[in-house]
Amino acid sequence: MGGFECADHLNAFGNRVDLFQASGHDRYLEEDFDALVGLGIHTVREGIRWSHVEYQPYRYDWSEVEQMIQVAQAKNVHVIWDICHFGFPDDLTPLHPMFARRFSHLCREFVIKYRSLVPEGVLIVTPINEVSFLSWLGGDVRGTSPYCTGQGWEVKYALMKAYIEGIERMKEVHASIRIMITEPLISIVTHSPENIFSTLEAKKRHNEQFQVHDILCGAMCPELRGKPEYLDIIGVNYYYNNQWINETREILPWADEPAHPYFRSLHSLMETIFIRYGRPLIISETSHPGEDRAKWIQSIATACMAILKSGIPLLGCCFYPIVDRPDWDDLSDWHHSGIYDIFDTDALTRVPDVASIDAILNFKNQMETLEHGTAAAITAQQA
Repeated sequence: MGGFECADHLNAFGNRVDLFQASGHDRYLEEDFDALVGLGIHTVREGIRWSHVEYQPYRYDWSEVEQMIQVAQAKNVHVIWDICHFGFPDDLTPLHPMFARRFSHLCREFVIKYRSLVPEGVLIVTPINEVSFLSWLGGDVRGTSPYCTGQGWEVKYALMKAYIEGIERMKEVHASIRIMITEPLISIVTHSPENIFSTLEAKKRHNEQFQVHDILCGAMCPELRGKPEYLDIIGVNYYYNNQWINETREILPWADEPAHPYFRSLHSLMETIFIRYGRPLIISETSHPGEDRAKWIQSIATACMAILKSGIPLLGCCFYPIVDRPDWDDLSDWHHSGIYDIFDTDALTRVPDVASIDAILNFKNQMETLEHGTAAAITAQQA
């Protein structure tokens, strides 16, 4: 799978960012899809950009979304849609009393619009991307709206209220809609495992990553009306800096050989979440900035093969972003984490990173070999 950057939030300086436009995806939409199809990728993550679509309360401009739907249909590309990637309209924050109502209405109108253009087929929606991260960013470290400290839980609670009401409104329109939650997959450990209090504190911080899942399935905060069926497909967003030491925030290195004694394999982390919830999984975001991009892809490919061979239902792996993006808080700083680089920030011409593309194609070949081997084994068993 591939994903295109669609963040449209207010950054740390209060400025609206629009990485859909900044990366030129609006300008190169068809070419971007053609490039993916050329790599054998037919599933992508896209976002509607709430701040752009709802130009006035309860009034919507779907023109760009319609174009994306039409191009995707023409190219035989399946889109998994983010309703809210990170941004909201200027007059809303998660703590606004009308936030959930406005969001749920948006969700309903999106499904009506989508089904008017694509009456049949599977529709997979992520209502709000990375609730855990967004509530920390806006509720604890003043990195985006509502620019709070010490309010992370309140922001998370409000976002999940909107999340669940959005699902309810969408399912009223079309009950078969699939929901893909996309949350960071992390590992937090203590540097003093012999100290029981340090160990318990690190475990508490580690387990907070599951609050969104538990609210969504109704195991936590049942007043928000979560249901087990709402925890449908579990997407995990996994990056090189997703494992750290609680006391120092020191990032555990991912490429060391032998591995750092506290570093957990992606296979191990995915196994834990599958045992906890028993739902199919997708690696919904993964990438690495700079020169280690191809090495990271190779590492992820190795982990995916191990996960699949263990029998865990891994449905996909999304390289995100496919096209390079600038930093939210410094639009002159390009991350070079995509499979396609951007060096000319006026023309926004896509420049393939050859090593990354080779790693993607090698991953695809490994998948095909595994698929053929599995099919042969099934045939032999039936015989």
